[in-house]
Amino acid sequence: MDRSYIKEINRDFLVVYKPAGLPVQTARVDRMDLEHWLLRETADETGRPYLAVVHRLDQPVEGLLVFARNRKAAANLSRQVQEGEMVKEYLAVTSSPPEQERGRLTDFLKKDGKNNVSRVVEEGTPGGKRAELQYECLQVSESGQALVRIRLMTGRHHQIRVQLAQAGMPIAGDRKYGGDAAGAGPLALCAWKLKFRHPVTGKELLFQCRPAGEQFQNFNGRVFGKD
Repeated sequence: MDRSYIKEINRDFLVVYKPAGLPVQTARVDRMDLEHWLLRETADETGRPYLAVVHRLDQPVEGLLVFARNRKAAANLSRQVQEGEMVKEYLAVTSSPPEQERGRLTDFLKKDGKNNVSRVVEEGTPGGKRAELQYECLQVSESGQALVRIRLMTGRHHQIRVQLAQAGMPIAGDRKYGGDAAGAGPLALCAWKLKFRHPVTGKELLFQCRPAGEQFQNFNGRVFGKD
C-alpha cells in the first residue's frame, strides 16, 4: 500500500481505499492491517494519532472506508451509520443476471459466529435480523455475468453475499455462499461509493473509487465514472 490509497485526510476524518485481502483489523501480530497501517502513515509529532473505526469491510472486499480522527467526529460519524444517514453503494459481479433489472431484496439473516457465516431464516426465528437492500443491473457481459449496483438499507454480517446468493445470483468468486455457481477467481465485490455529512460542518460529501478486481475488467469502464 502507499499513501495514494488515502483519498481524503483532514483533522476530523480520513477516507481510504482498502484493497481486497487486507483486513481492517486483526489480532495477529505478524500481519499488517488497515488500521495499523493508517496509524503509522498519519502519525504526528507525538507518534500517537487518534483513529477510530467507524464501519468495516470484510477482508476479501475492496473499497472505501471512513475513519474518525477525533472523538467528536467518531461520535458523529457513528451516529450517521446507526441512523442510516451514511450511504454505502457497492458494485458486484454476479455469476448470472437477476430476473428483474432492478428490485429490492428483504430477508431475515441469522449469524453463525462459530463458522463465520450468515443464513437466511424465517421471520421470527430467534437471532434473525431483517436485512434489506436495493439492486440494479448495469451491464451483462458476453459470458453471462452481470455488473450489479447495490445500496444497503441495513448492515448485516455478509448481507450482500447472502442475499444475492439466495436470490439466485451469487457473487463471482464467492465460493462460501455461491458454491460451484460462483466460479473461480477472487470475490468480485467493491464498496465503490460513500456519502456522508462532514462531522463538523454538516456539508454533504461524496467519494468514489474504481474497482480493481479482475472480474470488473470485463465491463465497460464508463460505468464506473471518475475515481
